[in-house]
Amino acid sequence: MSNSAMTTVTSGSSRSHWVAFAIMVLALAIAPIWVYPIFLMKVMCFALFACAFNLLLGFGGLLSFGHAMFLGTAGYASAHAAKVWGLTPELAVLFGTLCSTVLAYVVGSLAIRRQGIYFAMITLALAQMIFFFALQAPFTGGEDGIQNVPRGHLFGLFDLADNTNMYMFVFAIFILGFLFVWRVIHSPFGQILKAIREHQDRATSLGYDTDKFKLLAFVISGAIAGTAGATKSLVFQLASLTDVHWSMSGEVVLMTLVGGMGTLFGPVVGAAVIVSMQNYLAQLGAWVTIIQGVIFVVCVLAFRRGIIGEIANWIKKPL
Repeated sequence: MSNSAMTTVTSGSSRSHWVAFAIMVLALAIAPIWVYPIFLMKVMCFALFACAFNLLLGFGGLLSFGHAMFLGTAGYASAHAAKVWGLTPELAVLFGTLCSTVLAYVVGSLAIRRQGIYFAMITLALAQMIFFFALQAPFTGGEDGIQNVPRGHLFGLFDLADNTNMYMFVFAIFILGFLFVWRVIHSPFGQILKAIREHQDRATSLGYDTDKFKLLAFVISGAIAGTAGATKSLVFQLASLTDVHWSMSGEVVLMTLVGGMGTLFGPVVGAAVIVSMQNYLAQLGAWVTIIQGVIFVVCVLAFRRGIIGEIANWIKKPL
């Protein structure tokens, strides 16, 4: 392909991404007029969580079965910092993110020594250890969790007890997190990650320390997942075992695959679909899980690219 052709393809890709981004921002900005803000904040928190997971799986080729440990650890840390230490919301979120980042470094240092299903099983085993720690540790509240977490005042000025202020705070965190993931994907680091995903031995032969890049991707993904968890604990004023349970790790896999693995906007759409199902089909009880399973099977068999992946293939533009 000539340089001019490559430039044309790149500019076309960038244009489609910016158009999709503008539509997403506009939709989230006006959605509270018609949709309950708490529901939208939940969608954004899980969308950021799914974007973090997609960075690891969709672009790094690393399947983690224990990513909920970062969501839950940051949630507990943020809730404890806000309720017991009295930290302001921005500092509580930063503290939760820092805790998940450190945990991601420790877990990643152990897990990346193996590949494939062995990597996935190590992350699952370590996540179960974190779950039982959260269950037994005195400061986590056990099965009751940490309740009545104060939202506080953002920068000492904006009272986040007001859902409008809280929505803007979550909206800003989500957009910044999404843009950060976007930048990582389209950076030289992101291109190396894709090379490792496609053919690790070839990337090694080119002189790249693949373990170092995979560890960095794991840490970045864990940190972003932690930001989502810390924000979620403030939104619902609760940190509970649900966010560190293995089923949450399964849900983020489902969100990513339904939306479109390896796409930029797929995890956002996938999170919106799954959270909407959980919310509006809650009266069906355990049948929600069965419906999710059916959707997962249908996507794997008929729509392997996911929702956004199929749309991108249809319009012939990357999303």
